[in-house]
Amino acid sequence: MKKLVLPLTLLFGLIGAANAFDGDAEAGKAKSATCAACHGPDGNSPLAIYPKIAGQHAEYLYKQLTDYKLGMTSGGKEGRSNAIMFGMVAALSDQDMKDLAAYFSSQRMTPGTTPEDVIEAGQKLYRGGDAERGIAACIACHGPRGAGTSLAGFPRIGFQNADYLKTTLEEFRAGTRANDMNGMMREVAKKLTDEDIRVLSQYLGGLH
Repeated sequence: MKKLVLPLTLLFGLIGAANAFDGDAEAGKAKSATCAACHGPDGNSPLAIYPKIAGQHAEYLYKQLTDYKLGMTSGGKEGRSNAIMFGMVAALSDQDMKDLAAYFSSQRMTPGTTPEDVIEAGQKLYRGGDAERGIAACIACHGPRGAGTSLAGFPRIGFQNADYLKTTLEEFRAGTRANDMNGMMREVAKKLTDEDIRVLSQYLGGLH
């Protein structure tokens, strides 16, 4: 029975956090103009190096914004570090970040594509991982369609820009991005080869 206490406590805490989210999508739309240059007016970035944030879970988007703010105030020692985003979040209040997260999450992420040559290898790694190398299957956290789950904090990665995913996995592998829950992504990414990262990034672009 004692073994259930921590998981249940964590679950109820996550449920409470989800219910407490109070972003205003309409207010967020009015505040989103400065985001459009990189992410597009509706969150579907026209530039592959930046992420699509349309349809992303609001709680996840809010966490990233607050992590950027923490990175800015801590000189990069905590949170998430990115010079461009530091400038974007500098003047945002907590409510601004919630409103922006609510707006972009309410939009629809545009479909991407998966090159034919990576489908077999990408599907194998995404769905089954690699037991010999100790690589967990991506599907376990992100689901069969890459939709993730807002309650557990796992982001939507299906249809995401491949170039952005590639950079993100490389950052997790190098440890230069360290705002993942319990270091889960760093643990997975450090076992990935350059080819693994290329294949996964391109496979996810069209995952649906």
